[in-house]
Amino acid sequence: MRRLSTRDRLDVRRVSQPPVGQRTVSRNRVLNARRQQAHEALIATGAITFPDELPITAWRDELRAAIDAHQVVVVAGETGSGKSTQLPKLCLELGRGVDGMIGHTQPRRVAARTIAARIADELGTELGDVVGYSIRFNDRIGERTLVKVMTDGILLAELQRDRQLRRYDTLIIDEAHERSLNIDFLLGYLRRLLERRKDLKVIVTSATIDTARFAEHFAAGGATVPVVEVTGRTYPVEVRYRPFGVDPDDERDQVQAVLDAVDELAREGPGDVLAFFSGEREIHDTADALREHLRPGDEVLPLYARLSSVEQQRIFAPHRGRRVVLATNVAETSITVPGVRYVIDTGVARISRYSRRLKVQRLPIEDISQASAAQRAGRCGRLGPGVCIRLYDEDDHVDRPAFTEPEILRTNLASVILQMTAIGLGDVAAFPFVEPPDAASIRDGYALLEELAAVRPADPDGTRRLTKIGTQLARLPVDPRLGRMVLAAQRHDCVREVLVIAAALSIQDPRERPAEHREVANELHRRFVVDGSDLLGLVALWDYLRTEQRARSGNQFRKLCRTEYLNYLRVREWQDLFSQLRQVAGQLGIRPGTDDSHPDHVHRALLTGLLSHVGMREDDGREFRGARGARFVIGRDSSLSRRSGRWVMAAELVETNRLWAHRVADIQPQWAEDAGAHLVTRSYGEARWDARRGTAVTTETVMLYGLAVVAGRTVGLGRIDPELARELFIRHALVEGDWTTHHAFVEHNAAFVARVRSMEDRVRRRDLLDDEALARFYDERVGAGAVSTVDFDKWWKDARTADPQLLDLSDDVLLADADHPAVRLDGFPDTWRQGDVELALRYRFDLGAPDDGVTVLVPITVLNQVTVDGFDWHIAGHRGELVASMVRTLPKSTRRALIPAAETIAAATARLGEPNGRFVDAVAAALSDVSGVQIPPSAISTDDLAAHLRIHFAVVDEAGKVLARGDDLAELQRAQSGRARAAIADAAPLAERHGITAWDMGEIPAVVEFSSAGNPVRAYPVLVDDGDSVSLRLVTNPDLQRRAMRGGVRRLVLSTVAPSRRAVRSVLTDQHRMIVARAGMVLDELVADAIDAAADDLVSSHDLPWDTPAFDTLVGEARGRLGDVASRALLDAVEVLAVAVRVRATLDTRRGEAVAASVADARSHLDRLVRPGFVVTAGVARLRDVARYMTAIELRLERLGDDIARDRRRMDEVVPLERAYAEYLHRVGRRAPREATTIGWQLEELRVAVFAQQLGVVGGKVSVTRLERALAELASR
Repeated sequence: MRRLSTRDRLDVRRVSQPPVGQRTVSRNRVLNARRQQAHEALIATGAITFPDELPITAWRDELRAAIDAHQVVVVAGETGSGKSTQLPKLCLELGRGVDGMIGHTQPRRVAARTIAARIADELGTELGDVVGYSIRFNDRIGERTLVKVMTDGILLAELQRDRQLRRYDTLIIDEAHERSLNIDFLLGYLRRLLERRKDLKVIVTSATIDTARFAEHFAAGGATVPVVEVTGRTYPVEVRYRPFGVDPDDERDQVQAVLDAVDELAREGPGDVLAFFSGEREIHDTADALREHLRPGDEVLPLYARLSSVEQQRIFAPHRGRRVVLATNVAETSITVPGVRYVIDTGVARISRYSRRLKVQRLPIEDISQASAAQRAGRCGRLGPGVCIRLYDEDDHVDRPAFTEPEILRTNLASVILQMTAIGLGDVAAFPFVEPPDAASIRDGYALLEELAAVRPADPDGTRRLTKIGTQLARLPVDPRLGRMVLAAQRHDCVREVLVIAAALSIQDPRERPAEHREVANELHRRFVVDGSDLLGLVALWDYLRTEQRARSGNQFRKLCRTEYLNYLRVREWQDLFSQLRQVAGQLGIRPGTDDSHPDHVHRALLTGLLSHVGMREDDGREFRGARGARFVIGRDSSLSRRSGRWVMAAELVETNRLWAHRVADIQPQWAEDAGAHLVTRSYGEARWDARRGTAVTTETVMLYGLAVVAGRTVGLGRIDPELARELFIRHALVEGDWTTHHAFVEHNAAFVARVRSMEDRVRRRDLLDDEALARFYDERVGAGAVSTVDFDKWWKDARTADPQLLDLSDDVLLADADHPAVRLDGFPDTWRQGDVELALRYRFDLGAPDDGVTVLVPITVLNQVTVDGFDWHIAGHRGELVASMVRTLPKSTRRALIPAAETIAAATARLGEPNGRFVDAVAAALSDVSGVQIPPSAISTDDLAAHLRIHFAVVDEAGKVLARGDDLAELQRAQSGRARAAIADAAPLAERHGITAWDMGEIPAVVEFSSAGNPVRAYPVLVDDGDSVSLRLVTNPDLQRRAMRGGVRRLVLSTVAPSRRAVRSVLTDQHRMIVARAGMVLDELVADAIDAAADDLVSSHDLPWDTPAFDTLVGEARGRLGDVASRALLDAVEVLAVAVRVRATLDTRRGEAVAASVADARSHLDRLVRPGFVVTAGVARLRDVARYMTAIELRLERLGDDIARDRRRMDEVVPLERAYAEYLHRVGRRAPREATTIGWQLEELRVAVFAQQLGVVGGKVSVTRLERALAELASR
């Protein structure tokens, strides 16, 4: 069945109004009476006459007899024989049209109007009275109408209300040879109907093409179906072939070829010309050219279905001069154009066809069949000899098919099924088509409709019904895939873009790439490339064409298309289809917006129609895995062929040597899940508990046609398996407490479990409280719908009102029948004492947990006082197991000497005594004593002890909150030193101060002692340098106190007796100042650096002051010395800078890849030595050494060119040591001991020894080996 056109659907709405209850019967009686009166008037006046010049008139008696005697008659005759206009009059003559109208169907609107007008004229009545017509937008039917001419779509629409077609007593199905879907369906439906309507007459008219098939179709039930062939006078037609564009020198287009043919025919003599075209645009383009080309007085008339009635009637009006009628194939069989002596046949027509490449229904321009060509040529042989010019060559004609395929065999059956289901006409497979489609095609059609969510699952009786989407799809005049995109466009607010793309996908690509100009064409077309989407590239092309078309005349625009390798006819076809789609979509409430749409929105709308055209690239190759196991590669003509996303959709899949995808766009796979929600299958992984969500979850995989559009997504288990979700909620949330809640029973039960667990943790046994018993307890009480924390909260809100203690644990859940051996609890103490500090112990029995075993809780305020001494002995209760574990690390030969091992271990454990020294030493001695075998401590390993056999540490605040945890006490002390200092300062009786600029605090105690959390705490006051003042702060150890105090005293001295910067820099000459400037240093900053270094030197030469008298003594000496020391330091610093300037200049001259590494190392060394603040960093005493180190760099660079490889070898000796030293400093920070500074200077001396040995080493011997040993010793502390 042909898709209902827009015009037909509008007619459907008009003719499908519901009946008006009981008035229907009386209304029909009135109509019958009025038709009777009209019929009698026709007979009485003798208005029914038959023109002698029409061939059918000679067959009048035979036709009357056949119609009168048979229910079905097939009438065959060439175009112009009078079938369409005279058969209705023959029926009137037989008395038909009274009990019901004579329905007369036409494939096209223009034919319905013109034929109705012609019959009315011949009967001498007004159109709309005895003879009327029904088409889109126009219904000229009255109460006296006997003959109703209509489109076949109108008759199909009436079936929705009148399944018996009671409004008609006769039906004439005209132009049946066209075999449109509508015609094939009507023929099938009428075959069924005739069995129930014996009063109904059916006349099928056809050109003399395969008429026997129609007779056989209706004779299937045993009836006799006569075929009456109407023959008449015909004249010879000369056929001439005038192809264009075949010769490389022939640059004519179709318009010019038609102009040349008109000129040729003008030389043949008078007579009108009928030219056939594929569509309206081609007609208008040619008409414009002809009006400029023809002589004055000649007339050009278009003829196509969308013309108004007045314009169509002009072809029948008398005229002077030559008339050229430009028509679509509506004039091939439906309408006889009078006065035609000549035909121009372009050889093409629009033929509805399902493209298996595109998977869409299209209306492409195709070559016509030989039968259609004969029909066209026959139009000029009725008045006299005629001439037909075919604008293609004879070989082309011979190669064409004999007949045009029936539409049902060249149509996507999804569209057929959609329309039949919309009208309610039953199963396609059971329908009596003239040529039924095969079962596989029907199944594929249903499958596509299911993909598009257009049909519901079959009812128990096998009936398939449309969804809401399907009902809307049935109204759109495009392939269902494209229609689905249009429907989705409104939801995603991208109607304009989708209409443009849907129209483009329904035609051939307007972009042309001729072989001889392929590169030029590709370059021009590349302007419309959109990253990630060939489909959006169509929108870019559309926008460009619209802009250019508005700015140019018609001829200029055609020329633009030709020069830019764009097919003008296809462009116009694209625009036509867009306009039609926009009009029909508007009737469904789908209208374009004013703003451009987001590309993602466009792609999501398009995806709804291309769900089975999705592909996923599995690796870095070019191949994609598509739906149902297909594999394809993106075509080379796609902008995504070289670079695309992992997921794509393709508007076209075509198979040649392999499956190729064309018109491709990147997508997100999650879009396919949304668009294909009705198609996807879901699978799930293992269930697990998610405490953050408060529910059990699982991993979901969503498959679409074998593709995982979603993989590894976490979803709630409650909606998938509520029973398992509830079980996991009980076990994890209620039993294990892995959730966040504030219910009172949770606190009560946690305390109950903690009491039991504390006993278990201490003795390391889990048989006091059984998780299974807890799970049973909750399972018996908690509501069945509580599968998550949210569901539980809702249930518990009501349940606790009835019984507040429903979920409170009691001793009833304990295992009462366990046989527990006696345990010495004194071996599991509550606290650990170290000196005068007492630390709480916490026990946990949880194999695999990092804190399994015993954890020492160290208050943050005493963290600095706790040492590692004694913790390797563990608690007495675990000591025996610890000894056993250590014995298992002994060599096998040694273990043999300890047999029986259990007795030996017990005896050794008993001999250990109280903790004293290292535990491993004590164990080795005890085992040696017991066994008589000498066992050295080095033979015993403690590296792989179980977690519960190692003491754990947890740093806690005053409230007991854990701040940090670990097994390495020293590392915890380093990591928490800042927090410990702040905690001690907060708790100490000595208040910290800031902004101190003079010694006004009297005596500073070297140590402050106080109590915190029952333990003695020691803090160490110190003055800290804040830049322009000092602070009095408390630190956690005396070493840090000494280091920081020196800087604080220095700052306070300078605040009291700092020398004038002007006086210090007065020792500098102009040359000195130039050196400072060339070195890139700021002079005032260098002077300040020198003053600070002088103060450092002074403070370092005295004991640190802790009271006012000591500080005053230091200040007194500073007044006499500080300025001179600062001046000397400044001069020494300038000397350093002078060498640095020379070295930098030398470095800038050393270029080339061979010396790059050495130069970079030297530059890094220079930057490390000389940088802002280097005077304080080096110290007054070391400035001359720094100058020497700079000289060493200078000497190294002078010799670099002599042996670059040697320099590299020397670097390999020094650089690793420097790197290890830097990593150590970074790790320990300010806790680095004084020895670290000494090693830093030794590393500088090592560079002198390696790169500039002639300068000599100061401070003793240095070597790589010595420094490696010193660094290792430093790092081990």
